[in-house]
Amino acid sequence: MNRSPKKTKDGIGILHRRYYAGRPERLAALEEMRAAEDVARQILQLRSEAGLSQRQLAKLVGTTASVICRLEDADYEGHSLAMLRRIAAALRQRVEIRFVPCGKLQAA
Repeated sequence: MNRSPKKTKDGIGILHRRYYAGRPERLAALEEMRAAEDVARQILQLRSEAGLSQRQLAKLVGTTASVICRLEDADYEGHSLAMLRRIAAALRQRVEIRFVPCGKLQAA
């Protein structure tokens, strides 16, 4: 009897168990990447909604277009709170930091 391969229904779950479960350092790195990507996406979205080019936003913020380009890159990890506040002010926004529960606390 020929059996067809078992179909995967939860690929994300399988990848999580294989590469992240029980590996706090990988989970921490994943969370940092998600945060950096979220910040980059929000900057790009707000700039686009304001109808500004990277050069125009840079001028309002007092920096260069290449800095804005880096900040909009999901791989960039050097976001400073001061720069985010400058960008927010230029876009008539404010930066808000929230602490949200993430599960079981681990002792340091």
